[in-house]
Amino acid sequence: MKRCLIVTGGKLDLAFARFYLERERFHLTIAVDGGLEAVQALGLEPDYVVGDFDTVKPTVVEHFKKAGHKGHPIAWMAHPPEKNETDTELARSLAMELECSQIVFLGATGGRLDHTLGNLHALYQCMENGVEAWIVDAQNKIYLLDRGKAFDRDSLWGKYISFLPYTQHVRGITLKGFRYPLHQKNICRGQEVGLCISNELAGDKGYLDFTQGVLVCVESKD
Repeated sequence: MKRCLIVTGGKLDLAFARFYLERERFHLTIAVDGGLEAVQALGLEPDYVVGDFDTVKPTVVEHFKKAGHKGHPIAWMAHPPEKNETDTELARSLAMELECSQIVFLGATGGRLDHTLGNLHALYQCMENGVEAWIVDAQNKIYLLDRGKAFDRDSLWGKYISFLPYTQHVRGITLKGFRYPLHQKNICRGQEVGLCISNELAGDKGYLDFTQGVLVCVESKD
């Protein structure tokens, strides 16, 4: 399994990131534009740097260009500011081209809301191609589901599990082992929003199943 870490330019709790990275191992690290500053603060050595470099300090860019010449090779992939893809989307596509089977995004939340939403949509292409991908921050783990899933209390990001429709309709949702179970429930964007938000496991395990659509799943803690 080839795992890729993508560090992008949202707000990143460095204490959380250090704690997380002490417990996780990645084969590749891609820094995205302003995320290069977080990469430097975390003492990481990126394999690739992607972006138009309009939000990163020139001194940080210079630091990594020098570092690349000293031993650790860094591939720079510069793109013009005027483009159809976001920098994070380009990094995601690169990770997929490099045949990564898992992608974790750090720094993908907490800044501009339009970028956060764009990063959420960047997960869709991963799901479509069978690549596991999720956004993590100090409070949340966010991913897309096009099929059922089993949940184990010991591996949850936090106490709460929420499901929101990514597609207009998600049909046949069944929740077993949850505090608020469901049976063959259809949901629609913008209606009964609270129905699948802030659920919890009733015991050690829970099960989600549905027949049609795509869900946003958020595991979160207070």
